[in-house]
Amino acid sequence: MTSPASTDFVPPQFSAGPRPAQGPAADEGLARRLRALACTAPLHDLDVRKANLAGEYSVYSMAEVALAAIDLVTLTMDFDTGADHDQIVARLMPRVAAQTSHRPAAEHERVARWVLENLINVGSVDRGFRAVYGTFGPDGVYTRRDYDFKLIEEVPGYGGAVYLRTTDEAVNVLVGALDTDVTSAQIAAEVKLEVLISRGRLADAQLAAEQARYRTVQYAETLRRTLEATRRNVRAVDWLETVPDMIAEALDHVADRYRHENAILMNIRKARDEATDPEHKRRAAELVDIVKDCIRRHTQLQSRLLEAGPLFRAEQDRQAFAPPAARAGLDLYGQLLAPLLPLPVEQATRVTEAYFARGAGLRTPASVRLGDLVDLLLTPPVEREHLGAEMPEPDLIATPDDSRFSEEQLAGAMELLDLEHDAPRRLSGLLAEARKRDPELPYLVALLAVHAASPPVGTAYRQGEQRLLFAVDDGTELDDPEFGGADLIVGTALLDAAGMAADRKDSA
Repeated sequence: MTSPASTDFVPPQFSAGPRPAQGPAADEGLARRLRALACTAPLHDLDVRKANLAGEYSVYSMAEVALAAIDLVTLTMDFDTGADHDQIVARLMPRVAAQTSHRPAAEHERVARWVLENLINVGSVDRGFRAVYGTFGPDGVYTRRDYDFKLIEEVPGYGGAVYLRTTDEAVNVLVGALDTDVTSAQIAAEVKLEVLISRGRLADAQLAAEQARYRTVQYAETLRRTLEATRRNVRAVDWLETVPDMIAEALDHVADRYRHENAILMNIRKARDEATDPEHKRRAAELVDIVKDCIRRHTQLQSRLLEAGPLFRAEQDRQAFAPPAARAGLDLYGQLLAPLLPLPVEQATRVTEAYFARGAGLRTPASVRLGDLVDLLLTPPVEREHLGAEMPEPDLIATPDDSRFSEEQLAGAMELLDLEHDAPRRLSGLLAEARKRDPELPYLVALLAVHAASPPVGTAYRQGEQRLLFAVDDGTELDDPEFGGADLIVGTALLDAAGMAADRKDSA
């Protein structure tokens, strides 16, 4: 009797053609597994490279020490601070010493420090790892892609201190998953924990509780990165839809998890008090500590979620009303490129040479060693191509078009605001006319008009613009069903082309 799989086999000489690649869903699953495998590669690489250490270190299981280091950093770091480097090394030393108790403590410290520094990837430029994997596109073409990730990263703290924090990839290595939705994973871990406790399987319940705690840390890390990005640039974070939805969802999640974990805590305490086996009592006591730590982290996460809204408003006010820079930046187009383009090459090169000589900065010389100098002197010169070396083809990924307004809407708005041959108009009239054409068009017209309230006259003048859109507030209140504020007077100003040409000639 033949197996079902044998009926699908076609000999190569009778095949009609190459088998098409699998669909996008199957290929995405393969890509997720490849990325998951890549995240564990640095841990396996530690056991491969331990032979390069000066000394006999083959008896140490470096991957085991690395997992313990990731676990310690994950559980030690808090919302605002991370883990101390020396503290993690000191807490790793007993685990290293358990593998070879007869070795000296200095060797144990060196192994712990070496593993931690390799997880940070101290030797690389960006202190990250890179893996290459392949995927099939919709057309069936095989494409190689780069996957950059970090396991433990160094972040600045208060008073110039440097802390360690684990990344999502490192937490996924601990849990054994990749790119898992934090909310669904947390709920699944809690349900699994409750079922295991009710069945008395406390050993498996402890593992489920630890995974639930890792997911709690990962949820808080997502919020922390969002708040840090807001402090750097409030425009880089979508506080209109994405972050408010995430905060509302997180608050509901925390409230639900808090009730769920309190019920679990009561069941664990009951199992601990009623257990007669000493091992069960110990497991139950450890579970109590883990779940109490989860409740503490959820309480801290809830307080940070409630502070996120006021922090956004404070950062918005601080960044919007920050004083301008004391020095104006260099306009390369208006001050350098535009005046040089009409000039002959002989005159233009004097300006460009003077600019690049001062703008390129200092070049740091390479440190010379005798061996490098001998190799440099004895290496024959390489023949160069006339046009230079061939440039590698970049791996470009198409950016999705997520703009709110289309090109047709932008053209319609610019047509309404083309007032070069007309008298200035009120914003209310422009909004009413735009609303007749397209319900979304008034939002774009209002945005362009508000932007024109403080027009960059100097930049437009240097870049040779012939006209400039402006908006003036004369105190009239805007009467519109959708917008409020001032009813701006919008018009077009013509710039002095003759003056611009004279200025370019003088600057050249």
